[in-house]
Amino acid sequence: MRQIDHFIGGGSFASGERQGEVFNPSAGEVQATVRLGTASDLQKAIDAANAALPGWAATNPQRRARVMFAFKALVEKNMDELAGILASEHGKVIADAKGDIQRGLEVIEFACGIPHALKGEYTQGAGPGIDVYSMRQPLGIGVGITPFNFPAMIPMWMFGVAIACGNAFILKPSERDPTVPVRLAELMKEAGLPDGILNVVHGDKEMVDAILDHPDVKAISFVGSSDIAQYIYSRGTANGKRVQAFGGAKNHGIVMPDADLDQVVSDLTGAAFGSAGERCMALPVVVPVGEKTADALREKLIPAIEALRVGVSTDPDAHYGPVVNEAHKKRVEDWIQTCADEGGELVVDGRGFSLQGSEKGYFVGPTLFDHVKPHFRSYQEEIFGPVLQIVRAADFNEAVRLPSEHQYGNGVAIFTRNGHAAREFAARVNVGMVGINVPIPVPVAYHTFGGWKRSGFGDTNQHGMEGVKFWTKVKTVTARWPDGGVGDGGNAFIIPTMG
Repeated sequence: MRQIDHFIGGGSFASGERQGEVFNPSAGEVQATVRLGTASDLQKAIDAANAALPGWAATNPQRRARVMFAFKALVEKNMDELAGILASEHGKVIADAKGDIQRGLEVIEFACGIPHALKGEYTQGAGPGIDVYSMRQPLGIGVGITPFNFPAMIPMWMFGVAIACGNAFILKPSERDPTVPVRLAELMKEAGLPDGILNVVHGDKEMVDAILDHPDVKAISFVGSSDIAQYIYSRGTANGKRVQAFGGAKNHGIVMPDADLDQVVSDLTGAAFGSAGERCMALPVVVPVGEKTADALREKLIPAIEALRVGVSTDPDAHYGPVVNEAHKKRVEDWIQTCADEGGELVVDGRGFSLQGSEKGYFVGPTLFDHVKPHFRSYQEEIFGPVLQIVRAADFNEAVRLPSEHQYGNGVAIFTRNGHAAREFAARVNVGMVGINVPIPVPVAYHTFGGWKRSGFGDTNQHGMEGVKFWTKVKTVTARWPDGGVGDGGNAFIIPTMG
């Protein structure tokens, strides 16, 4: 049985008696075990980070960027290996696994430009003989706590910017698919990153609480469920740490009567069922405006859904693979039953799906509900599986109101040919990321990612310049170089002004 250890101080570190199981979701079998660390394991990572931090923080940004360039090249060189590992532990198909890695690499590309991003501000002659300038300096040790659904992308979103800014970093990945994060740390070492600057520790709540309470941890970035996000934000900030914590989602796709329904159906099937729906930016709710639109959309959706191919992660013809483990499969199927019990019309039922030769795999077939109502619990909560719900809206105002009043506010999309309707929707909707004829509106790496309401806790988003702001602190210097003359000594007792 393969053993997955921590990566601390530039090498593998085996410690602790407790183990977690890592499954192959396509086969429904355990393929490895991962160590579940303790506070003492975290301390070893903290010690390694503290030892390496002064030298790395003092390294000029251009040399730090060169490590990012080398890391990018190594990830690209090892893409097939990484995608294969990722698919085997998560269950997403190989093409989707490569997309996971590529979207992380795009933030690494942004981090390659860190010398420019770290430039401060300068004002010459702010007062008589006085100049004012600012500089961005690293915080110290940052931590990323990342989810199972993007084991490559989200760690790179976090550690890429944090390390480029001069920080040391400790990654606590999901214990469900931990191999790729360790492999990324190994490639960072190969790219020239000093030992101790990027460490990987595995664990569960015991490790998370140790991170939240450790005085040397200055900032924490988290992605996961909303309840845990709120817990991490509350406990971390109570301990004086800078925290960004991103939670769940229930993204809506508004379909206007003038939309191209063939394009909408193509976009919806990918956004709702891709990666088995295990994406915080998936599109699990479609809101057609008007009964005529709803009926026409449903008529086109049913054959498109029935044509989807569910397969093992290595099947090149599969649209999506299994969910991550047996417990998650049961959770998704329980939500399907809940929605049916609440009165939703179960149009396509994906429960009981079995794949010949992989009968033990954690597969859930594509599922479609119609006539779902806003008071349903299954609408209010995140299902995180291959389940699409149709919630019919009478008019445009109701279509704006539904995502705006939902507890989650991660992403939303509108499908229309009407520029005025799109502009009005984007301005009014109470959601953090908006797509206009774009079903999964994840911003490019040099912009920023973040949801509203219970989808995001904290004041700063991920990657782009918001990421640089999160992983640095600003120091402002007011400088005067006296010419030897002695001014009015009495003015020394008056608060200085620049007038």
